[in-house]
Order: sequence, then structure tokens, then C-alpha cells
Amino acid sequence: MGKIFLWPALLLASIQVLEAQIIEKKKYTTMAIEDGRTPVIDGTMDDPVWDLVEWGGDFIEVRPDENTPPSFQTKFKIIYDAKYIYFGIRAFDAAPDSIVRRMGRRDTFDGDWVEVEIDSYHDLRTAFSFTATVAGVRGDEFISNNGEDWDSSWNPIWVTKTQIDDEGWTAEIRIPLSQLRFNADKEQVWGLQVLRRYFRNEERSVWQRIPQDAPGWVSEFGELHGLKNLTPQNQLEIQPFTVTQLKTYEKEEGNPFRDGNDFKLNGGVDAKIGVTNDLTLDLTVNPDFGQVEADPSAIALDGFQIFFQERRPFFVENKNIFDYRFSHASDNLFYSRRIGRTPQGYPNVTGDQYVDRPGNTTILGAAKFSGKTKEGWSIGVMESLTAKEYAEIDTNGERSEELVEPLTNYFVGRLQKDFNNNNSYIGGIVTATNRFDVPDQLNFLHTDAYSGGLDFKHQWNNRNYYLMGYSIFSKVKGSREAIAATQNTLTHLFQRTDAGHVEVDSTRTSLAGTGGKLEYGKVGGGNLRYTIGAFWKSPELEINDIGFLRQTDEFRQYNTVAYESTRQMGKFRRIGANFNYFNSFDFEGNRNRMQYQFGADGTFLNNWGFDVGGGHIPINYRTAHLQGGPRFKLSRENFVWFIANTDLRKKLRFSADLLYSEGKQGHFTIFEFTGGITYQPSNALSVSFSPQYARYPHKTQYVTETQFNGMPRYVTSEIDNKTLSAAIRVNYTINPNLTIQYYGQPFIARGRYSHFNYITNPVAESLFDRYQLLEEGQITKQSDTGMYVVDENLDGTIDYSFDDPDFSLVEFRSNLVVRWEYIPGSELFLVWSQGISNFMDPADSLTRGLESGIFGQKPENIFLMKLTYRLAL
Repeated sequence: MGKIFLWPALLLASIQVLEAQIIEKKKYTTMAIEDGRTPVIDGTMDDPVWDLVEWGGDFIEVRPDENTPPSFQTKFKIIYDAKYIYFGIRAFDAAPDSIVRRMGRRDTFDGDWVEVEIDSYHDLRTAFSFTATVAGVRGDEFISNNGEDWDSSWNPIWVTKTQIDDEGWTAEIRIPLSQLRFNADKEQVWGLQVLRRYFRNEERSVWQRIPQDAPGWVSEFGELHGLKNLTPQNQLEIQPFTVTQLKTYEKEEGNPFRDGNDFKLNGGVDAKIGVTNDLTLDLTVNPDFGQVEADPSAIALDGFQIFFQERRPFFVENKNIFDYRFSHASDNLFYSRRIGRTPQGYPNVTGDQYVDRPGNTTILGAAKFSGKTKEGWSIGVMESLTAKEYAEIDTNGERSEELVEPLTNYFVGRLQKDFNNNNSYIGGIVTATNRFDVPDQLNFLHTDAYSGGLDFKHQWNNRNYYLMGYSIFSKVKGSREAIAATQNTLTHLFQRTDAGHVEVDSTRTSLAGTGGKLEYGKVGGGNLRYTIGAFWKSPELEINDIGFLRQTDEFRQYNTVAYESTRQMGKFRRIGANFNYFNSFDFEGNRNRMQYQFGADGTFLNNWGFDVGGGHIPINYRTAHLQGGPRFKLSRENFVWFIANTDLRKKLRFSADLLYSEGKQGHFTIFEFTGGITYQPSNALSVSFSPQYARYPHKTQYVTETQFNGMPRYVTSEIDNKTLSAAIRVNYTINPNLTIQYYGQPFIARGRYSHFNYITNPVAESLFDRYQLLEEGQITKQSDTGMYVVDENLDGTIDYSFDDPDFSLVEFRSNLVVRWEYIPGSELFLVWSQGISNFMDPADSLTRGLESGIFGQKPENIFLMKLTYRLAL
């Protein structure tokens, strides 16, 4: 293993590359408005107060042909007073009638636009971005990790107006200082970048040149000077809201909880308090965390939980501060969707009883304290309390209650410190989940769960090289039943009989584990990039009470090498290539996976793009394939992918995404295709249709674990598994503050099982030596129960049985949303949400199952009105 890790490092050490040149940082000096005059924000820039300052300009192209003159120049002015900072931007254009004025909802960046980016902390890593399109649409994002993360959920209050004239177009922007974060120094220097998109040529130009091979984005900004005696703003924003909701659905005869409709009236309040000018306290009481758009339909036959993105505003805002991602992309010490989750308990009832269980856990209140100090301390503290939740049980008219989720407190604390001229940081995180008075019927829940970690990153040589790492730990406490259940989950699999390093201890009342990562890489300077790293997750690591963790018991060593062009090359605006290689082991030393992968991507001069690649997996063992059984060998695998898109600026545009993978000896196949068609007949209307088809045939799909002659028997089978879905979106923008959106997704997943077998030698070299087929006579499907019964030894006695695993799940989800921002920061939502979910006959074709599962079925409808009012004091 050591040689495997070492050879890429030796290879990279022998490669000589040119380092990026150090670009001189430009400076713009602003002035304060002292006589009370303020510009009228109408987009004309004809107010005399703009004459206080000089123009900034001399923009340079950054894409596609870096460090060349842009097609048309841009210039800007900046002034400020005690409460606001103002930007005036002139974008020259020789053909004003050709300027593209596409409309859209907030945070859509279409058509011509200009963007102001402010690093008011001047930490060279974070910034506030404000985008104004020529149609007057606003976009705002919080930039972190030196440009690696752009969070569009940040929605500050600010104003912009634009005008088209004979010279091109202009934009005026007014940003309240209360929406920014900065220190209390009498004279300040902020990082500054002004960016323009010239849509017709798909060209970007910037005020401060940033080379294509720069190691980051924010660290390369120019500087804004002249900011003197800024008064810290005592920010106080209060946002009360009210929600009215009517749900209609098909009445269920005899069920008193399903009478055909439910009505709910709810209200609450959110508040934002500026404790200091760089630290903010967010509070919410009885919050409404309803989602405007439903999660996409999905089904997982491997038994693992599915990761869904967070969309609830309170948790999304400033989420970068609380993120602690490690190992795989979805693994995170904090996964906010655990808070307010569906109650985890369910009453044990008989056939004549009916149950009404809440769909979500009520969040009584939550608070966040976050920001960054002048000294470079990033601080994030979040506390949330969820209520006890009860399921109501009806027994022949008699009502009773049973606790299905205990009172629970969630805590996250995050701290980072910048040093070494902001080239390095060190930080830490702690999380805690505490459940109170857990009853016997919920003894599978942990009473307490803690996790924490330390992380660091150091960059040098003009930030082109870096060394980063983290360490994490976890500890969970609970009853013996809870800890035993944790050991037996797919995340841990302590019950594996072939694993000598883990075993289930049913007497334990706690479990503690660790993880860590160390990575070295090159991210800037020339065309070459690379990373060398390793991470581990011990078998005992458990964070799923407040985090997200798919599987433990892994040590992985990985290497990547990538080439990126920095200028146009022949027929390409840009082109790149990469190679990835990794080895994965468990803590017993078994090599479970080896993978090689090559890829190339690029954009042609006509703005068509592609991403193509392939790889080989010569070693592939799955510890969870038999869901508690022994480690299982999957056959050698080869895979390819191809992604392409036409010019995304066109009113009619297409995309295609194809993945194909195949295991040796026909063990399995993965085929996925996603298409995309978008049509924009006018600047205000766009329609998109994205169909998806997937097929996953497999010869050893897990079915069940049973017993035969006192020994575990792992039954698998051949499966023909297909899914068909389509995402449909319609967006109509009446004006930048009034939009209508529609989203719909029909979905069907169908699995047909055949050629049942049982595992005999799970790690045999040949596929056909790993299992034994159940022949005719050994297995029979009963016509009356639909169950399969097995007489494996043909002695006339049934040895074991299992349910028919065939399935066909049909769903349809849709949302129609009218959003009106009637004053800045205050909104009215009108929502119609519709949902259908049915299990259909697996014998039907996909199209027949989809048709019969949706049409003619009575859907569940939700009609919702939400009104918010944002009051800034």
C-alpha cells in the first residue's frame, strides 16, 4: 500500500511547471457624502453627487480569452454615506438594441449583467456578491472558501435600477451597510471586484485581473480605499409570518383521521439582531419550514438512506459556517434535515386501530449566532429545540396517544481562526443531540450523541499549494437495545461473520469512533493541478443523529491529476483533462476497491460543451451488499460517461447525460440517460423538460436473509430494475418581484425478480461460483398468498419462505407557486402542491404503469398562502 501511495507523489515531484505571476492589485478610492445629498436610484446616474469620485475602469477579459481587451469597456463609481454604499456602473455597448434583457426570478443570472463583489472582512476568503441584470433582476450570493462555494440562499435587502441608452446601459445599486459585515476601524480597506457579462459573446470582463490559473477567487480581488468613520449598524430585522394551509385527499372509509381534508393556520416570527457589526444573532419562534419545491422521487434498493438538499431558509442561510464535510461529498458532521425530521417512532397497533402520526417534528424555536471578527475569528453557534410528538390512536372510537418522538435539543458550535496573512486557518466543531425522557417504546433511539473535530489548512507560494486536514470523533449513548441496533445498521455492520475486527456487543451502552483526513495539493500556477490524500472512518464512528454518514470502516488513499487550459486553444474556449485513482480498505486490511478513472471536458468556440470519460474497477468488494451478511465480491467493472450541451444562451437549448457501466460475466449493468430541452420563447417565459430513463439489471440483487439448517442463508436474485421520470418546469416572470413557477415530476420505478439463488462463496473469482440457482421444484410461488416457498433439499418440507419482492412504485409531484415581493424583503406566496403515490402491478410496462398510476387517481392537494413582512429597525 505504501508504494501505491508514493508513486504519484514521485511522478508529480519530477514535473516542472510555471508558477503564476503575481498580479498587482488595483485600488479604487471612494468618498463619503457629507452634505446630505444622495443619488436617486433610477439607473440614470445623472445626480451631481456622483461627481464626488473618479471613474474606475480599464476592464480586462477573464473569459474566454484571459488578459485581452474586452469587446466593450465598463466603468464604475462608488460613494457612501452613514447608512448605504452606492455603486454606479456604465456598461458600454455599440448596439443597445441587441442587449439581452431576459427576465427571471431572484438569483437567476440570465442575459447581460454586472456584478459587485465585496470582501468587507478583507479575509481573502469570503465575500458578498450583488448582481444586477439589465432587466433589473437581482442576484445575491455569499462567497466562501475563496470562491469554491457560492450560497445563493443569502437574501439581503438592497435596491437596483437599470437603464438602456445610446451608449449601452447603466445600473445604480444601493446596499445598506447593515447587510454587510465589517470591523469598527476608523479607516478600512475592503476587497473589491466588479464583473461584467457581455451576453452576445458569452464574455466575462473584470476590473481586477484574475488569471485563469489563479489559486482562488476572493484572494485575488483589488482593494477599495477611502472608507472612513463607518458607523457600525445596529441591525434589527423582525419578520413575522402567517401560513394558511388546506389539504384535500381521498377519504378513507372507517378511518377517522382521513376524512378528506385538513385545515391548518400557523404563525411565527423570525428576527435578525446585529450584536456587533460583524456578529449576528438569528432567532425563530414556531418557524414554518415548508418547502416550495418537493424533494425529487427516488428509491434505494441497497438499503442506504438518501441524501436530500436542505431548502429551509433558516438552515440554508450562512450554512457554510456550519459545514464540516469530510470523506465523501455528502458526509457531514451537521445535516440540518435531522432537525424537524419525521418522528422516528410508530405505535404497534392491530388491524382494527387507526393511527394519525405527525408528518414532521415541531421545531419550538431555534437560534443562530454567527459572523467573523476583525481578528479573524469565524464563529457559528446554533441551538434548536424540537417538541415531543405524539401519534393519536383510534380504537373503535376510543382515542389514546403514544409518544413517537421525545423532546430533543440540537446544538452545533463552529470556530475558525485565520492567521499567516489569511493564508492559513485552524478550526474546530462540536455537535450535541440530547433526547429527554426516552420511553421504552423508543429505546432504539440514542439518548445522547456527540461529535466534534479539528481542521486546518495552510497555503503557500502565492496560495498555489496547500496542505489541509481534519480529525473527527463521535460518541453516542443509549440503552443496550439502541447501541446494539446501531452496531447492526448498514452504516456499521458489526454482525458480519467474516469480519474479525468487529463484533456486536449487546451489553454496550455507548459507542465511540474517529475519522480523519490529510491532503496535499496544487490548485494554481500553470496548467497542472493535483491532489494526494488519504482519509479514514473507524467502524465505530456514528454521527447520524445530527450529521450524515453513509458507511464507516474505511481507509482510502487517493490521487488526482488535472490539466486545465488558461486560454483559448484552437476550436476550444477552454479544455481540461483529469486522471483519478484510489484504493479503499477496511480496518482489517482487506482491499475492497481499486478504481482508475480518466476524463476530459471542454467548451467549443460556439459555446457547446462536453464532458466525457471512463474508468476501470479491477477490485470491488461490498461489505453491505448482503445487508449484514459477509463481504461480497462484485465482478470487474468498466464504465463510461458522456455529457453534452448546446449553447446555454440560446432560446432553444438541449443537453444529454449518459452513463453506462458493465460488470464482467454480465454480473450487472448500469444504464442512465437524462435529457434536457429548454425553450425560452420570450424574455419573460421559459419552459424546460428533462426526461430520465435508467435500467439496472443485476444477477445477485439482495432479497432477504433467512435460515437453513440453523445457518444463515442469503437469498439473491436476478432483477430487471427500471425507472422512468421527467422533470417539467415553467417559469413566467411578470416583473423582477412577481413570478409564477411550475414544477412537476411523474416517476415510476419497477423491479421484476427472477432466477432466485443463494450465496455459496461470496468472494469466489467467478461469478457463477458465488451463488447457487434455486431450480424448479426447489422454489414455488403460492397462488393464494403470493409468497415464495423453498424446499432447498427436496425432502418435501418447506425450508424457508419470503414475500414476492416485485414492485412498481408510481409517483407524481407538482408545485405551482406565485411569489410576490411586495416590498423589499417582504413576500407573499400562493402555493398549490399536488401529490400522488401508488403501488401498481409490476407486470405492467413502464408507460402503462405510469399512466394507470397517475391518471384517474385522486391526488392529495395542498393549497397554501404564506405572508411575511420584513421590518428593519
